[in-house]
Amino acid sequence: MKPGVLLFNLGGPETIEDVRPFLFNLFSDPEIVRIPVRALQKPLAWLISTTRARKSSANYRLIGGGSPLRRITDEQAEALRAELLRRGIDANIYVGMRYWRPFTETAIDAIVRDGITDLIALPLYPQFSVSTTGSSFKDFVAQLDQRGGLRNIRRRYITRWHTHASYINALAEQIAEEIAKFPDPDPLHVHLLFSAHSVPQSYIENGDPYLAHTRETIEKVSEKLGRRSPVHLSFQSKVGPVKWLEPSTDQKLRQLRAEGVEQVLAIPISFISEHIETLYELDILYKDLAEELGFKAYRRVPAFNCRPGFISALADLVIEKLPNEKS
Repeated sequence: MKPGVLLFNLGGPETIEDVRPFLFNLFSDPEIVRIPVRALQKPLAWLISTTRARKSSANYRLIGGGSPLRRITDEQAEALRAELLRRGIDANIYVGMRYWRPFTETAIDAIVRDGITDLIALPLYPQFSVSTTGSSFKDFVAQLDQRGGLRNIRRRYITRWHTHASYINALAEQIAEEIAKFPDPDPLHVHLLFSAHSVPQSYIENGDPYLAHTRETIEKVSEKLGRRSPVHLSFQSKVGPVKWLEPSTDQKLRQLRAEGVEQVLAIPISFISEHIETLYELDILYKDLAEELGFKAYRRVPAFNCRPGFISALADLVIEKLPNEKS
């Protein structure tokens, strides 16, 4: 019997009409917006999504009218299937999105229909957070419970892979390629700005390992690169009035320029696919800011998408969960 691999990702609106309902789903998740009275979760989600829909829609229009995340994730799934097959493992690959189609329940329906009895759950988030991998797994288990648990399906969870050697190698390779494209490609003169998706500070205080994982990824990548370039960490994409991890990416850019830095390479450390946070925030919003501040050069490391080294890393993760089970 073929093993199955379920790829978890955030999901994204594919059209402008999808933006508001996508935001509603996002803010309906108590792991994203935590309020003490659960009955108020959906009314608050409706208010936030309605309030933010116009601005978010405008941003999506700037990147082509919708998120490419579903298309890219589907392509990653097919590339992973082909890579596993090349290595002698015939597996079915499924995609389950948390906040937009195809939802996790759709993937589970396909898994049941295909008769899968051995399943690997692989989140496309390198660093663990309760708001990403944690939320996806929680929703996955809830969906299984609604179907009576489906205990005939053996499940193996990959919870984190932020320091996996294949992932680190792939990321370091991309960074090195981009450093070489600067007007002054001496690594000592290219500052590496790892821009991570922010989370509320309270999550970290309550034990979420996300910040530690992010720092560990950066440490491993820096080591792989020979520790030649100056390294910085910043955070993007915060929403709402609560205290989020700092410094923000715009704050860090201002600080670096004030210190005389002339070349900066932005690295989307939390993101393995192109979507709104890379295509709008890093490529438009922060690029415009960098030009305004007077940086001589601002570049951004592309997200992995289907880069062979990254797909190979995903295959390594799967194989390590099925070390002796080729079919």
